[in-house]
Amino acid sequence: MSNPALGPFEPRLVRQRKRRARATFRDASFLHERVAADLADRLEVIPRPFERVLALGGRGLFSEEVRRRPELSARIATILETDLDQIDPEHLPFAPSAFDLIVSPLALHWINDLPGALIQLRLALKPDGLLLASLFGGETLTELRLSLIEAEFELAGGAGPRVSPFADLQDIAGLLQRAGFALPAADRDVVAVRYGEPMRLLSDLRAMGETSALRERSPHGMSRRILARAFEIYRARYSDDDKRIRATFEILTATGWAPHESQQKPLRPGSAKTRLADALKTTEQSAGEKPDSG
Repeated sequence: MSNPALGPFEPRLVRQRKRRARATFRDASFLHERVAADLADRLEVIPRPFERVLALGGRGLFSEEVRRRPELSARIATILETDLDQIDPEHLPFAPSAFDLIVSPLALHWINDLPGALIQLRLALKPDGLLLASLFGGETLTELRLSLIEAEFELAGGAGPRVSPFADLQDIAGLLQRAGFALPAADRDVVAVRYGEPMRLLSDLRAMGETSALRERSPHGMSRRILARAFEIYRARYSDDDKRIRATFEILTATGWAPHESQQKPLRPGSAKTRLADALKTTEQSAGEKPDSG
């Protein structure tokens, strides 16, 4: 029986999936390329140099994207590239204040202790250093998840987890704040990818190293019969008029800064110089006072 305290993922399987995907990753790297370009876009509007940069995930795509942008490249001195099959993100091997910038393209959704990993990433940043991390969100692979559940219920009388759980947008900014980041923010990008067949989607997930690495597996093996039925359901429920199926990927991007005294801070309660009621040209009332209906 799985121990919930250990988290949903088996780290050994995560590393195994990532290692096996090294040879095929570039064949299905379109989402990682999209994320690398988005992270570079965000950095281009931040007018500051970044001497030492850590890129956690993405198989070198972030570095390649930076090299295609001369102005951004001139502001970044060194990029250290690593991935989940090379280091354990829950036990980062970096000294405190080692980096000015940490980017993580589509890697952190595989971490059991995400709050703990975020704390370590913050500690690895210099004061006023920046974290930009993209990870898959809760709507990712909804169609595949539901198709597999229905097929397994129908043929085996019950269903276990087949697709990894993902964080929701509303959780991300809170996790950054809990980890001690200043000015935490998060946004989302929903991408619909279309395929001729569900098997092609599974092939891309394997090539990316994104197939399930859950610690707790379904009691029923993934038989050909269950998979074939899931594909039938997928085609029937999630096909467009041209018979191509849809696969949803929700990409969440988290932004946070290592605290520094120069950063903007919220005003202390009672320190405002102008009353809100005066600014709105209305009458201020106490919490227990009802407005005049006359």
